Amino acid sequence: MLRRRNPAAKLLAALLVAAALVPVLDPVTAGAVLAAVVLVLPFAGLRARPVLLLFPPLLLAAASVAVVNLLYGDAGAAAALGLGLRLAAIALPCVLAVLTSDPTETADALVQRLRVPERPALGVLAALRLVPLLAEQWRTLTLARRARGLEAGANPAAAVRLFAGKVFALLVRAVRTGTRLAAAMDARAFGTGPRTHARRSVWTAADTALVAGTAAVLAGAHGLSLWLGTWRLLFA
Repeated sequence: MLRRRNPAAKLLAALLVAAALVPVLDPVTAGAVLAAVVLVLPFAGLRARPVLLLFPPLLLAAASVAVVNLLYGDAGAAAALGLGLRLAAIALPCVLAVLTSDPTETADALVQRLRVPERPALGVLAALRLVPLLAEQWRTLTLARRARGLEAGANPAAAVRLFAGKVFALLVRAVRTGTRLAAAMDARAFGTGPRTHARRSVWTAADTALVAGTAAVLAGAHGLSLWLGTWRLLFA
């Protein structure tokens, strides 16, 4: 199950996907990689609710990129489709890596396995811990405005205005929370020198297999595109 794998292995796999897909434009390479990632979804250990909440906006963004490039670009339909599939194929592994990893284990893996300096690793930990808090604050803002009778009803302009107001309020709250958190971490000397770790980040053979399997899938996707004659570099 993907949730049991080391966060460092999942991050390396996601970085490999991004590095392999950014230089190419054809839909076959990105489509093959996206199909492989979708096949892994049943083994990710995710509940249905996060999938239903996060993946439709991701697919909508990919479709929007494809449509915009089709209507206003000059590279053709194949390139537009390739751009949309590439966005989905790059973003989906990153989302899976975040959703299936514990924030504390991720920070430990960054420091112990990937040799990331402690200050940015702790920043990643703090950011991941704040995501649920921001989601709860967004819900509180929505309920507070509803209690005051501030609802858009069937007015699209009012809905846009209220949404922009909530985004600004959440941004202000996020900045204040981040400032207090940074001051508290500095006061406790986080990131100023070597620290001990309560848990050791364990790398297993399955983690190596995950990275190697990702590289094999990427090589196969590029090979399939070359065989079909659709392989195309971004700036060629």
